[in-house]
Amino acid sequence: MKIQVLGSGCPTCKNLYELTQKAVSEMKLGTQVEYLTGREGMQKIIELGAMSSPVLSVNGRIAMTGFTPDIEKIKEKIQKVLAEK
Repeated sequence: MKIQVLGSGCPTCKNLYELTQKAVSEMKLGTQVEYLTGREGMQKIIELGAMSSPVLSVNGRIAMTGFTPDIEKIKEKIQKVLAEK
């Protein structure tokens, strides 16, 4: 399983990364969350076809764009993509 937070490196992106790490830990998924920022992060966002950032990606699919401070919503988005296998 591959979970990534993609963005420019702004405080909002960093906040999503930290919340996603906490969500993954609480869900006991046993995977690390990658944080891609700057040129690499923006290139990946473009490759995925997202029109805004930050992006939460699960297994190469967009789970969420934008930011929410709601950790339960982040968990829900991760679960939804995992269920769509």
